[in-house]
Amino acid sequence: MASEDPPRRTEPDSEMLVEVARMRMPFGRYAGTRLIDLPEPYVVWFRNKGFPRGRLGELLATVYEIKANGLEPLLAPLREPTDPRYRASDPRGFREGDR
Repeated sequence: MASEDPPRRTEPDSEMLVEVARMRMPFGRYAGTRLIDLPEPYVVWFRNKGFPRGRLGELLATVYEIKANGLEPLLAPLREPTDPRYRASDPRGFREGDR
């Protein structure tokens, strides 16, 4: 009897998401750009050609999934507070009775 594969983890790693929001690209044309701010065609190019090995590759693969699913706004609260796109709360400012 073959052993079954362990169940896949479905919840996101919060530390990885903070890294994605704050880490800067270490090389190339977009060196110094935050990973989450890399242009989507650049990230897609990496996906097609192969992500770098190691942690950077894991983070870029995560960026690809985030961008492919349109989830970039969810990372706004994770950006560094000095980043102009940092948002500590919901900008819509719902009030009681707005439902």
